[in-house]
Amino acid sequence: MGRSLFLSILCLVVLALDFYCYYAILNVFKKWSAKTRRIFAYIWWALSLVLIVGVFCAIYLNLFLTIRAIILVAFFLLSTAKVFMLPFLLIDDLRRLAIKLFKHKREPAKATEPIAGEPISRSAFLVKAGLVAAAVPLSSLSWGIISGAYDYQIRRVRLVLPNLPKAFDGITMAQISDIHSGSFYNKTAVKGGVEMLMAEKPDFVFFTGDLVNNLTSEVKDYQDIFAKVKAPLGVYSTLGNHDYGDYYFGRGTSPAKVKNLQDMIATHKIMGYDLLMNEHRRLKVGGEEIGILGIENWGMGRFPKYGKMELATQNTDDLPVKLLLSHDPSHWRGEVLEKYPQIDAMFSGHTHGMQFGVRLKEFQWSPVQYIYKEWAGLYREKQQQLYVNVGYGFLGYPGRVGILPEITIFTLQRA
Repeated sequence: MGRSLFLSILCLVVLALDFYCYYAILNVFKKWSAKTRRIFAYIWWALSLVLIVGVFCAIYLNLFLTIRAIILVAFFLLSTAKVFMLPFLLIDDLRRLAIKLFKHKREPAKATEPIAGEPISRSAFLVKAGLVAAAVPLSSLSWGIISGAYDYQIRRVRLVLPNLPKAFDGITMAQISDIHSGSFYNKTAVKGGVEMLMAEKPDFVFFTGDLVNNLTSEVKDYQDIFAKVKAPLGVYSTLGNHDYGDYYFGRGTSPAKVKNLQDMIATHKIMGYDLLMNEHRRLKVGGEEIGILGIENWGMGRFPKYGKMELATQNTDDLPVKLLLSHDPSHWRGEVLEKYPQIDAMFSGHTHGMQFGVRLKEFQWSPVQYIYKEWAGLYREKQQQLYVNVGYGFLGYPGRVGILPEITIFTLQRA
């Protein structure tokens, strides 16, 4: 009921925005013929109504994933474009209202007419500027869907660990995170990313959570692809906040929710992933060992805290290096740095880099940095390190602009 109410309010807001933009455009393009205005009206309102009905169908009906994705993406892109246009329309209306209130010498009716020597009226300029502004996110976000969603990037990181046993010096490790299989609509592209990962021949692999969006069943069509992720020393995984079914079943318990989590655990096992649920493994090479620890999701604020570090760290004091899988990077500053100095490096995901921003070799920026202090790449504090992978998949917006999907390859080195 809550979701239906939210969608209804959202669609009413979008309709109101449609009316506002529609009449502003007609007011500027007064020279259009009656036929052109009718054609524009038919296209504008038919598209708006089809998308609004389509959103409800996409959410409540069992449509093909591709059709559902097209509807939701089109709705998202056009709504975003209109939001970018809105400030220009508001400025124009406020300008004309101010003219009326202060009773300028010029007649109010002439406020939108070109002033002598001006090639275009102020109103026309603002509305057309709004159209240009709307085209910017529409084109960039569209390009992010076409080009960015599956443009997997391999990032290479030298991970220096002072206490690393000699047998592990030079060993390679891969990390992927935030698969979100419920968002995918291109199996060939997803398979291509896995093939890129396997071509690197890592010695062991970490997957740091969020296999799905809401339900374990979402991974069914991609399970065989991700089961191809193999490594001589194993594939180790942990759960993310989306893997528990909280966003579908609610925070409380229920038989269906328990079954969903059991299916999730079974899926990791079927794919050959060693799922760490507040526990650890001893990784042995040449008679020497390091520790791989994994905890359930531990997040700040509204995100669940299922992780129990006290269980994961039991009987690990003798291990010279401890690598921690923990989905949410806020766990590093929220608990690990303060209470667990024995953790040499933590590996996380969760942020996606907000799937939008700039990521260069010496500079990176994303709006998500105003939410998460550590959001992408390698961080160091005292003797501890954190790496945040920006994710393999996507959620919500089905694309990426600037912050591309990531496969991380680490080379472990002694100091």
